[in-house]
Amino acid sequence: MESKITKSDGIFLILCLLLGILGEEAFFRSEIGISYFVFISGFYSVFMWRYRRYQFSHQRLGYLIICCIWLLSASYFLNNNQLFYGLNILVIPGLVIFHLVLITSPENVRWNKPAFVPFIFTKLIQSLQFNIGFAALFGKSLKQGVKEDKLIIWKKVILGIVISLPILFVVLNLLISADTEFERLIGGVPQWFHVINVERTMRLMIILFLTFAFFGFMQILVKKHLNVNQQQIYGQKFQLDGIITITVLIIINAVYLLFTVVQFRYFFSGTLQADYTFAEYARKGFFELLFVTLINLSITVIVLTFVNRTSSFLRGGLQIMLTILVLASSVMLSSAFLRLSMYEDAYGFTFTRVLVHSFMIFLVVIFTYTLVKIWVEKLSLFHFYFITSLIYYTAITIIDLDKIVVKENMNRYETSEKIDVHYLNNLSYRGVLSLVDLYEKNQNIPDLKKILLERKQEALTEDLPWQSYNLQREQAYTELKKLDIK
Repeated sequence: MESKITKSDGIFLILCLLLGILGEEAFFRSEIGISYFVFISGFYSVFMWRYRRYQFSHQRLGYLIICCIWLLSASYFLNNNQLFYGLNILVIPGLVIFHLVLITSPENVRWNKPAFVPFIFTKLIQSLQFNIGFAALFGKSLKQGVKEDKLIIWKKVILGIVISLPILFVVLNLLISADTEFERLIGGVPQWFHVINVERTMRLMIILFLTFAFFGFMQILVKKHLNVNQQQIYGQKFQLDGIITITVLIIINAVYLLFTVVQFRYFFSGTLQADYTFAEYARKGFFELLFVTLINLSITVIVLTFVNRTSSFLRGGLQIMLTILVLASSVMLSSAFLRLSMYEDAYGFTFTRVLVHSFMIFLVVIFTYTLVKIWVEKLSLFHFYFITSLIYYTAITIIDLDKIVVKENMNRYETSEKIDVHYLNNLSYRGVLSLVDLYEKNQNIPDLKKILLERKQEALTEDLPWQSYNLQREQAYTELKKLDIK
């Protein structure tokens, strides 16, 4: 903490105060919509002003992360999915903290090492310490020009008030019990304080909290850099024995090879046991296969990270065993993918099923890279996993999976005339738009008219503030208002 408050610190504190007011307006007034995008714009404008002369590091990864942050914040304006609405309240701040620490850290810092995680938490603790030091320095500056004896008197007065409060509480309760007229007089005391607005007081506290959170964090980003290039290791590094690991992998792979033969005989050939339908077979094994695939990925990562491959025999044996494990996992993943597709054909599409489908495609990318890593040891697993996961999560958030669900269910309706209007109504406003289109095609679908009447009444009566503005909701409300239905 510097020994004095500079003019630049004062200006920056005022900007953080304005940012705190914007944060309170954006997140605590109503449902979040376009306000998240507006806040991110304001936040990074203040950050860029504070570090306008600073040369940032890790710029390529930094550009990727900030693009994802902008897209995720824009999803509150473009889409209306409740799952991502809740997740992004936590994901976006986490990405912002990671991004700011990353681009203000030294160029030689290895962000893909475990030591970078405590480095981030150290920055958060330092921001709290900075605010405490700043408050002490600010209080010291207020004392200048004030005589010490007067300060002592005020301290004693405040201490006396604090000491008298519990005594006053007990005495007042006894006197109220003793005299009815005194009770009536004291009972009117709360009305004297109606001038104090509890809601405004809470909003002021939120603004001050956000102000100093932003101020402290952005002030210490380039202070006291720690050495995070290498993680300190106390004692011997944890390692797995290569011979034991190969033995375990041989046993596991033998079971997986047997399972693969069964899959090709009964499932991929298009023939099943007589006592199972395709839908029953799909439902019976899908989640089990997906879970086993994730276990296999974990085993592969652990072996690549912790097994000592000093000899060429161990290296070659592990590479062969891990390759078989990855290929067997690919067969299981393909089987799970086909099972889910069959289940969708039988029972229709839901958001969860489409999300799981996309996750399996993501796993294919992860397994492909992991297979390459088995044979090219210099590649970094965490580096690829982090970037791929970030791109995947941003993509499924911004492309609106509900749109895919609606499209597939409408296609299914065209061929089979089967559709669940209640499920579409429980989706985002994309589902409401599909119900409007469905009503224009067929007005006799059970419960459809009732649902649309309720939704139209909602569109006519709901009046949300600017913070909650959502493009998808506005489109749905516009179509509902134009809909001729009684």
